Amino acid sequence: MKKNITVLRGDGIGPEIVNEAIKVLDKIAEKFGHEFVYTDVLMGGCSIDEYGVPITDDGIEKCKSSDSVLLGAVGGPKWDNVDPSIRPEKALLKVRKELNLFANLRPTKLFPQLADASPLKPTVVENGIDLLIVRELTGGIYFGSRRTEEIDGQLVATDEMTYSEAEIERIGRVAFETALKRDKRLASVDKANVLDSSRLWRKVVEEVAKDYPEVTYEHMLVDNCAMQLVKDPAQFDVVLTENMFGDILSDEASQITGSIGMLASASLGDGTGPGLYEPIHGSAPDIAGQDKANPLATILSCAMLLRYDFGMNEEANAIETAVERVLDAGWRTGDIAGNGADLEAVKAAGKLVGTKRMGDLVIEML
Repeated sequence: MKKNITVLRGDGIGPEIVNEAIKVLDKIAEKFGHEFVYTDVLMGGCSIDEYGVPITDDGIEKCKSSDSVLLGAVGGPKWDNVDPSIRPEKALLKVRKELNLFANLRPTKLFPQLADASPLKPTVVENGIDLLIVRELTGGIYFGSRRTEEIDGQLVATDEMTYSEAEIERIGRVAFETALKRDKRLASVDKANVLDSSRLWRKVVEEVAKDYPEVTYEHMLVDNCAMQLVKDPAQFDVVLTENMFGDILSDEASQITGSIGMLASASLGDGTGPGLYEPIHGSAPDIAGQDKANPLATILSCAMLLRYDFGMNEEANAIETAVERVLDAGWRTGDIAGNGADLEAVKAAGKLVGTKRMGDLVIEML
């Protein structure tokens, strides 16, 4: 099978972690008889430096014409003071909108080998953390009308949160379909006690739920969900929510695993075009170019790419198993090596490695 992948290496550690991910994809191609063709497109600060915009129209077209899109990370202090209309993050919003990527899937899994890294008590995480947040990605307050105006002598800023029935229904169906493939449990998160948009959200989700009687679902207010994530994360399987709530909750969820460098994500559309796959962490410019970044989240994003865009489940499983075996063998990058005595033990065992070596270890396990 031949597939074309657009590669957005981005800024900071982006190029380094994407390099390791591509090495893993090439090994998969060799092992399973596929051919992956890569097209590089500048995105983020590097594109601003080269073209004056965070991504060009030609870059967008190359994304659209590919079979899948792999992203590293964008942004950094260098571009903090550029005009807000061309900030690096604008490129990400544009790609999501142009490719109609309305569903963001963020698995949050506590790898047993890294359980000690979780900030939660052992008694809280002993039942494991394995949930999936399904976040609506192209609606809500991030894409609503916004303005700042002077009223009665003072500045007033307004951001509108808007959702239609159709937008809620399509993300709801993605979440329920996903729940069917997991543990058949779903929590729909809103703020229906305050917001009209959330009351509509709840009404539409209830209608969608009628088509999925096998799935047990509940409504949960967003503030309660934030509390429950740290109190008892094992209660969650699939969490469905709108754009801003999903942004906040998924970052909280990533931290309770204690290993943001291990968490992948997928942004999907209606299946007629490519998805976008990326680690959830940032560009980490403070360690860029130092062979310190953890490439495993990007490598695991490639597993999601193979599974969701290419239907290569066996290949995706092979990557995930290889990563587990690397962790089982005790290999660690700095971000997952722990602190104090734990870190010293990893060093003493000669198991503390950098970006390139970690990528090579996954390939060896494959």
